[in-house]
Amino acid sequence: MLSDDIIETARSGDIGPEDALLLLDAHPFELFDLANDLRINAVGATASYVVNRNIYLTNKCIGNCRFCAFKQKQGYILSREEVLNEVNIADGAGAVEVCVQGGYTPELTIDHYTDIFEAIKTEYPKMNIHGLSPMEVSYAAGQAGISVEEALVRLKESGLGTLTGTSAEILVDRVRRVICPDKLSTHQWMETIITAHNIGLRTNSTIMYGHVETISERLEHIFRIREIQEETGGFTEFIPMPFMPYNNPLGENMMLAGRYMTGGIEDLQLFALSRIILHRHIDNIQAPWVKLGIKLAQFALNCGANDLGGTLMEDHITTASGGSNGEYISAGELEWMIRESGRIPMQRNTLYEECQ
Repeated sequence: MLSDDIIETARSGDIGPEDALLLLDAHPFELFDLANDLRINAVGATASYVVNRNIYLTNKCIGNCRFCAFKQKQGYILSREEVLNEVNIADGAGAVEVCVQGGYTPELTIDHYTDIFEAIKTEYPKMNIHGLSPMEVSYAAGQAGISVEEALVRLKESGLGTLTGTSAEILVDRVRRVICPDKLSTHQWMETIITAHNIGLRTNSTIMYGHVETISERLEHIFRIREIQEETGGFTEFIPMPFMPYNNPLGENMMLAGRYMTGGIEDLQLFALSRIILHRHIDNIQAPWVKLGIKLAQFALNCGANDLGGTLMEDHITTASGGSNGEYISAGELEWMIRESGRIPMQRNTLYEECQ
């Protein structure tokens, strides 16, 4: 039974690391109920989604992330015309956002990004460009010999509307040295995000969990996200993403040791803890259907989550790692999922403003 003291601490938005560990010892359904109550307090009865499309600029990358099954040594780089064609398809489907992403490679310079973003905004001025990761920005800035801040300013001026909060993985350097040794350190990732927020680029935030990290390290990551939000207020949402273990070295080693992906209860506990730890700091917790599957994502809406993510139209990264939930889901089906969960659907934009 959860104590009155810990419930009141949760309601005030002041849960600490020791409190979070105690919450994990509670019966899961007590934890889910508390998170659901806090969700009602934060956002009410609505559950949201966005009509969007992923656009992968490239599948080339010089990184050596051990969890990646997407990159290819001899891959493609989309031309400006190919990108505009994909944006045209998204626009025709009613999308309000294109998520432009890929890998980091010498061919993808700051000038390359700004040229593409300017072209998108010229042809589709109302389309939000939600793009790149802190890693991609940092790498391109280094290649150009400019600061991360200057790179972000140039990207924003060219049309980048919001920066993604990916490449976070687990914000603990011990873990990063194992799973993504070439990527930004925890401090570098945090500084890049803070810089983006300070120049007016809002971002989402993510965690990729369920591999080599400990429970305490998962919690450390979430508290670091809260720390940034307390400083900048620039995060729009938090997205827990379970690790997909297929077709990559990290997952292969796990399976040799008899471990596979996280279980459903473990996933839902993290969604609930995310809501509780981030209560009064980040209102929106996304349950990504492409990672969880439709039924578990629906249940997550009763465990603290209030958003199902986007229609996507493509998600090559997840499918390459063994994801079996598809790459596209229609707005109509997302609304059905939300209603079946007893909630009120709301189509939103990237900033969680209702689309009329």
